[in-house]
Amino acid sequence: MSGVLALVGGGEFERGNETQDRILVEAAAGRPAYVVCAAVRLHPERAAEAARRWFATLGADVSELVVHSRPDAAVPSTVEAARGAGLVYVAGGDPGRTVQLLAGTAVWDAIVAAWQGGAALAGSSAGAMALGEWSLVRDRWPQHDTRRAVDALAIVPGSAVLPHFDTFGQRWIPSAQTALGAATPLIGIDERTAALWHVGAWTTFGRGAVTLIIDSQRQRVAAGAPIAGMPQPRDR
Repeated sequence: MSGVLALVGGGEFERGNETQDRILVEAAAGRPAYVVCAAVRLHPERAAEAARRWFATLGADVSELVVHSRPDAAVPSTVEAARGAGLVYVAGGDPGRTVQLLAGTAVWDAIVAAWQGGAALAGSSAGAMALGEWSLVRDRWPQHDTRRAVDALAIVPGSAVLPHFDTFGQRWIPSAQTALGAATPLIGIDERTAALWHVGAWTTFGRGAVTLIIDSQRQRVAAGAPIAGMPQPRDR
């Protein structure tokens, strides 16, 4: 049976994430925990250190699963480490880069196998976007709010994630619906907030809300409440 899955709206490895991150630590059950900084173009070691410091406050020892390039994703020791993970957390950064470095690689297959075997899998911001069917990348410079869709890792099928929904992510809705069609579920997640797949259902955790957008309808779900209508993860 697949493990816990967390889509986080950004602001990871900071106060406000305790509730969802404690669930991830519990799900790891003492097995190795890793952060993947594939989305971080500059100084990924800083993101890894932030993750290490944060999870130490929750009683977990987190190290970096190094995937800074496509060749890194084929290193046998890295693949083996991923296969034995109890938690893999994909950090934020460049929305397209995570998919470019992970899709179709041995290390991603190992991460998915670990999750299918009961490990926890999480992504924040660009990392969460990569776990949808499509990731929304910048369409043109300097119009940051105009997005186009690229194929992503499709752990959550038929959907796209809008992170940082309470700050700027909601501005992506028009171009996302143009690119994907208005009937495609868009999952808006506030910062330091998670849509968490746990015990067979999606629930909101954290300090904000998750907003499910389909056509002109918006369903805003506060912390502690189930999220009806979100696609179930594709665990096989």
